[in-house]
Amino acid sequence: MEFTAGGRLEVRLSPADVGKRVSVRQLTGGGPGTEKFTDTVGVLTSWDNGVLLITRRNGEHVGVPEKALVAGKVVPSAPARRRGPAAGFEELARTYARAWQPVESERLGEWTLRAASGFTRRANSALPLGDPGVGLDEALARTRAWYERRGLPAYVQTATGAPGTQEALCAELERRGWRSEVTAEVRTGALAPLADRAADDRVHLGRAVDESWLRRYQRTGTPGPQVLQVLNAGPSVWFATVPGTADEVPAAIGRCVVDGRWAGFMAVEVGPAYRRQGLATAVMAALARRALDEGASAAWLQVESDNDAAIALYAGMGFTVHHRYHHYRAP
Repeated sequence: MEFTAGGRLEVRLSPADVGKRVSVRQLTGGGPGTEKFTDTVGVLTSWDNGVLLITRRNGEHVGVPEKALVAGKVVPSAPARRRGPAAGFEELARTYARAWQPVESERLGEWTLRAASGFTRRANSALPLGDPGVGLDEALARTRAWYERRGLPAYVQTATGAPGTQEALCAELERRGWRSEVTAEVRTGALAPLADRAADDRVHLGRAVDESWLRRYQRTGTPGPQVLQVLNAGPSVWFATVPGTADEVPAAIGRCVVDGRWAGFMAVEVGPAYRRQGLATAVMAALARRALDEGASAAWLQVESDNDAAIALYAGMGFTVHHRYHHYRAP
């Protein structure tokens, strides 16, 4: 990465560049002979008390002491994605919010407070798309009070790593003691190649979740009414089931929500005894064909960043990372 002008390292940054994507180089090490250069690229989210705070694409926050800074500059936004459907962050965020609809919600300015008796953080967190209509401290206080009245922890869902995402909000939450508990990737891909995969007659599709499907679903214990309400809600919801061979628990399941041009895939699970048989792919392909029939052309899914097996599976299907989202919990 080039930092020099006429052979000299230069710092071409100032606090006025907060909010911009930057590249910085700092000198690290314990003393003479151990020094080394470390480069960091991300959004400059604050410059206070002699420390630059930079938020990387994955949401990691890096503090760079001003006195250790040897070079820095503003850099262009990440290059346009060459694979997968074109999509802005806000379009995708609103799409996957409709796929995990809460039992109750309330507006706070342009934020949405969502609750579903604790079932899935996606339906039990504030979605901060836009201006809350009050200062951030007041918005967070109202958010905490809203969840406290329902006996729930307060979460704010944020995103990083794409144009228009919320690196600055992440930094402000960190500064106020909120901590990220979960980080997940939002991946996108073309729908048709997935639908073109070989059909498997064992995959059954239905419009509503049933008791058999729930026996394989690992995200909840005994499902309450809020679980059924969240799972069955959405613009056009489909459930896939592959029957098991030895008991009443399905071999594999999946859920798909069709919403305009988008098909979202979630709850794809395969029983341990049935893995490495292509059932996850078969479930997604069957759901993809149904989504194509309804006019969808693009696909999205969410996968936690430490789920290496699922990430490898989805990458093999052509899904690439669009951005990452994080659930910040109140202190």
